[in-house]
Amino acid sequence: MIYDLLIIGGGPAGSAAGVYAARKKLKTLFITYDFGGQSGVSPNIQNWIGTKSISGKGLADNLKEHLLAYAGDALELKEREKVLSIEKTGDGFSVATENGGDFKTKTLLIATGADRKKLQVPGASKFENKGITYCATCDGPLFADMDVVVIGGGNAGFETAAQLLAYAKSVTLLHRGPEFKADRITVEKVLKNPKMKAITNAETKEILGEKFVSGLKYENLESGEKMELKTNGVFVEIGLIPNTGFVGDLLEKTQYNQIVADAKTQRASLPGVWAAGDCANGLYHQNNIAAGDAVKALEDIYMYLATGD
Repeated sequence: MIYDLLIIGGGPAGSAAGVYAARKKLKTLFITYDFGGQSGVSPNIQNWIGTKSISGKGLADNLKEHLLAYAGDALELKEREKVLSIEKTGDGFSVATENGGDFKTKTLLIATGADRKKLQVPGASKFENKGITYCATCDGPLFADMDVVVIGGGNAGFETAAQLLAYAKSVTLLHRGPEFKADRITVEKVLKNPKMKAITNAETKEILGEKFVSGLKYENLESGEKMELKTNGVFVEIGLIPNTGFVGDLLEKTQYNQIVADAKTQRASLPGVWAAGDCANGLYHQNNIAAGDAVKALEDIYMYLATGD
């Protein structure tokens, strides 16, 4: 069988595209290991539009339920399966999976998201979702009127700090290097806030707490001095790892391995392939943006299949 479309990824992007593909009666194969994406582990998501509050598991369940409600004869779901590689064929693509599958399709939508780089220090895994979080937009309001820390001195770190200043009592940013990597204008703007403090040459060494985070230890890399900082929340922004390894050299990617996609259509560098969500090179990374970009891609895929252009 040759599918009209093969969607890879069960986060908000892939799920949104799957619903639209099924409603348009495209013969679609949907491959994902699980549903929910990065937000699947969040205890309380408050920015998923139309839903005031929902757990990560609740979001994952809803995405799957919505997809299956429209699947019918148009969409086939393969869950708990990972894509191993993609190959260009004469009239489409061949997709191999780790379970031995080999599927043929006319078009591809890659929506495999990204994984946050995790903080690798004692206590970090123990307190994940118990004071350590990787999403300020998702969890920032939970730390209203508290002292919080941001780890990371790039644009993402300073953007996270800027968001948290709307809720937190104070925000302290720790950056391992001697100079911030964020844009200078962003750094200057954020540091003007009287609730904001930033420390360079600060390497996080340990997360402290009992049931929840109560503080952290860091080392001043210039002096070697060991410091301790009290905090209720630690927001980690040390980078993303796009899930694009299976793509190989088939598509153009950025230096960070994000798939380069046209912002107007989400088309990738090879005709017949689209990318949406955190695996693509979009400027901002949010569930709602990922879903919107995937719907945009699906509309373009539908026209491509109908017109050949």
